[in-house]
Amino acid sequence: MVRVILPAHLQSLASAPREVKLDIAEAITQRSILDALEARYPALRGTIRDQITLQRRPLVRFFACEEDLSHEPADALLPEKVAVGAEAFYVIGAIAGG
Repeated sequence: MVRVILPAHLQSLASAPREVKLDIAEAITQRSILDALEARYPALRGTIRDQITLQRRPLVRFFACEEDLSHEPADALLPEKVAVGAEAFYVIGAIAGG
């Protein structure tokens, strides 16, 4: 069971809890987590990643095990602690402005 922590604005948009638990049968990667998350909460399609290219949106970051995984390949395996649910996969909305 993979644990995903969503920021407040995505929780509201999807009517989802802060922590979402996903059962993913395939390898645990950013892509497999986001595919499962968007399948369960269709309102999130296009908010975390582009619907056509499937690239991460510029102001969205991914963290797990105290590491910024935002620039890792989408199909790279995530740490074992994430795969077994001991650590959560965090989706963070970056703040920008001037």
